[in-house]
Amino acid sequence: MQDADMNDMGFGTRAIHAGVTPEPVTGAIMTPIFQTSTYVQPAVGKPNGHYDYGRTANPTRETLEANVAALESGTRAMAFASGLAAIEAVVKLLSAGDHVVSEENTYGGTTRMFTRVLSRLGIEFSYVDSRDPHTVAAAIRPETKLVHVETPTNPMMRVCDIRALADLAHGADALLCVDNTFASPYNQRPLELGADISVHSSTKYMNGHSDVIGGLLAVKDEELWDELMFLRKSTGAVPGPLDCFLTLRGLKTLHVRMERHNRNGLAVARWLEGHPNVDRVIYPGLESHPQHALAASQMSGFTGMVSADVGTLERAKAFTENTRLFSLAESLGGVESLISVPALMTHASVPEDLRAEMGVTPGLVRLSVGIEDEQDLIADLKTVLGPKDS
Repeated sequence: MQDADMNDMGFGTRAIHAGVTPEPVTGAIMTPIFQTSTYVQPAVGKPNGHYDYGRTANPTRETLEANVAALESGTRAMAFASGLAAIEAVVKLLSAGDHVVSEENTYGGTTRMFTRVLSRLGIEFSYVDSRDPHTVAAAIRPETKLVHVETPTNPMMRVCDIRALADLAHGADALLCVDNTFASPYNQRPLELGADISVHSSTKYMNGHSDVIGGLLAVKDEELWDELMFLRKSTGAVPGPLDCFLTLRGLKTLHVRMERHNRNGLAVARWLEGHPNVDRVIYPGLESHPQHALAASQMSGFTGMVSADVGTLERAKAFTENTRLFSLAESLGGVESLISVPALMTHASVPEDLRAEMGVTPGLVRLSVGIEDEQDLIADLKTVLGPKDS
């Protein structure tokens, strides 16, 4: 079946079939792992199609990319060795003297890369609260070439208006890049809302099994894809064939996994909300979230990412170190539930004053709710926090 025939099919059907064809020699239904660094050429300077070297092209990687493009409603997608490598390639579309407006509450590693690595190349960065489009508009300069946001953000679950920010960026002849890691394309498709680039740490929900490090981006514009492909070829941050195979395998169940993540995430958030030992719960699927209506307008589900403030660092440590099913670990989006303290883990590299300004308090706990049975997850939390009526 041609990929064009998939356009009118459901997300689950595309997740399983888009970009995937049986291997022509044996008919193997799974895309093989083309574990090769180079390809034999029939004549000097005449490779077999575009296959000349593994950094440039690999059939396993290309199948993954075609599948992701279909899931993100893009025309092209590109795989990288990590999510940070994908974001780095986007920023390297720019030159010295150019300017980036970035959401301030991004993943700590993104902020570190912007402030301590890419800024040394002469690219300037401004950090804003992108929940208010007027704040973003005020930060845009004549030399602004990129607006970079996460929605929902890590770990404060801020939501920005993708349509409004796309209009602002395009009005300034800038690109809008949306980190879609927390949502996954099952719940949110930024390209459909006007974004130019949708980027993921495929380590998270896209792969979904905590066994791969990778990054993905999707675009609609062929010229933009060509520029990004040149950058990846020139800088070399490509994923290995096995990682591509595992991510492609994970994507075949993305729709099934996300349905359970969404349901369990909402159940855990509702249970935590109003608990006497929890000061606040931040989850876009709760009516108490200040941007719940906006989230509902551009997302079809709210994932398994839940943040809760338990008041103090001591209580956060006691909480996270004593759960049984929620494993104390960084990362997110796997089938198993994880729990962490962002101030000391994922966002430890963010300056303390900026963490405080964003609301990343010492008592903030981030839960990546997995796909275990809901009642068991609630029972695990109850063991640590006590019942809600206590």
